Amino acid sequence: MERLKREKNPWECFDEIERFAREGFQSIPHEWLGTYFRWWGVYTQGDGIGAVGGKGGEGKAAPYFMVRIRIPNGFLMSHQLRTIAECTEKHARGMADLSVRQNIQLHWVTVEDLPNLLQSLWRCGITTMGTCGDVTRNITGCPVAGVDADEIVDASPLVHAATRMLNGNPDFYNVPRKYKICITGCRAWCAYPEINDIGMTAIRHPETGEIGFSVRVGGGLSTHPHLAVRLNAFVQWNQVLPVVKGITEIFRDADCLRQDREKARLKFLFLAHGWTSERFLEELKGRIGFELDPGVSEEPPDDVYRDHVGIHPQKQDGYCYAGIPILRGRITAGQMRATADLADRYGTGELRVTIMQNLLLLNLRRQHTDALAREIEHAGMRLHASPFWRGTVACTGTEFCKLALTETKGFAQWLVEQLEERMPGFDQHLKVHVTGCPNSCGQHWIADIGIEGKKIKVGGTMVDAYYFCVGGAVGKHQGKARPVGYRCAATEVPGAIQRLLAAYLDDRSDGGNFRQFVAKHSDAELRALLAGQQVAAVARDPSPGRPPLGVDA
Repeated sequence: MERLKREKNPWECFDEIERFAREGFQSIPHEWLGTYFRWWGVYTQGDGIGAVGGKGGEGKAAPYFMVRIRIPNGFLMSHQLRTIAECTEKHARGMADLSVRQNIQLHWVTVEDLPNLLQSLWRCGITTMGTCGDVTRNITGCPVAGVDADEIVDASPLVHAATRMLNGNPDFYNVPRKYKICITGCRAWCAYPEINDIGMTAIRHPETGEIGFSVRVGGGLSTHPHLAVRLNAFVQWNQVLPVVKGITEIFRDADCLRQDREKARLKFLFLAHGWTSERFLEELKGRIGFELDPGVSEEPPDDVYRDHVGIHPQKQDGYCYAGIPILRGRITAGQMRATADLADRYGTGELRVTIMQNLLLLNLRRQHTDALAREIEHAGMRLHASPFWRGTVACTGTEFCKLALTETKGFAQWLVEQLEERMPGFDQHLKVHVTGCPNSCGQHWIADIGIEGKKIKVGGTMVDAYYFCVGGAVGKHQGKARPVGYRCAATEVPGAIQRLLAAYLDDRSDGGNFRQFVAKHSDAELRALLAGQQVAAVARDPSPGRPPLGVDA
């Protein structure tokens, strides 16, 4: 991988993609299929079986591609969403997925269609560049930046400026692995800065009143979850871009991270190479060439659940925004068109994608929200939904991913339907994250209930199964979800969750939330609640066909 990256900057080779489109799938060399395409947001699609259908932990590829569309800070205009809908209908069999990084992903794209698809997106001002590969991925931020009545500052201009600085820049086409940045001005940290390589969160200086940023580095999930380390620095607004550039240079130039792709993320400077926050800050100061003010005390959000679903007032008087929960992020071309039309008819054509795989419509007159809600329902979507519908997130799964062990999208919908039927009165906020393999694209480590895909043998047949982790959190009570030693077949998951949540509701005499409930119980007690009886712990061992860390999920 390192040799291939040194030999070619894929961003300079679009003409090769055009040639592959003319000559067909069989003309594509291995180095493009396995490496270079990713820099263009293009990834080979699995054959629907997943990791166990191949060798070495990676399943077989089909002659189709996943194409990931970059949407900085989740900002979209209605004409852009219509273009995506048109591309979805024309090139992706009418279906798309919203991702946990405010992207939109298409599937079933052929190499023959690829140049036309990319050029259609470029013409409306969006791109796929840098959404895969060893580059800066889509930079995320608060999806209600600029309209949130409680935000500290609208940080979205910094997101867009950082995107322009890094994406497509030949100085940063080759970093050791994928690289994720979050810059947010909201109080709730809804874009999860704790799990990014760089997490910038707005803060007001207690003495001067100036608005600046705290900075965290080295966050990431996957099989080695690590919450980002805060640096002792108060970063002024005009220092944000130099700081981001300096941190990126540290990552790019860290040769120790290029020796083993399993340990190539920025977090491994802390996990494997002995770096501390003090050492990182000193290295950063040397890169940027100026001193940073010392950090100031901050108050991370306390058990905030903010999925932006429903009708909420904006800071602009008389206006509100509407958050549409898109179950498991799966949306059709028709629904995208309908949403774009609603954004034009009831608002100003502005939309946002969230990291909880939802869509927002902005700048709506309050007196029109009832009519809007009826039209959303008519389009086959919901404005008001159960906690299960709102709080469930799912990765791509074996449907399209070569690395997954379990099917996730259909399973997540079935799981939500089961839980809504079994617990119709449940009204507590809950995050249920479904991930199809240990790579944690579904972010199960920070969920209330995170379930990780496995395979087990039932009646002599290998079936989908899930391993339970509970009590994950970010913010004031940050911590990765606890693996509790319980695993069951996918068909048994609804019953297990029902038993656990029933016990939680019975225990809520003090009004505590689910995280607090989990913290009061041992792993053995939680296993018994999930299983309905005392059971021995099952090790969180790698399943057959475990995806290798050397391949990006």
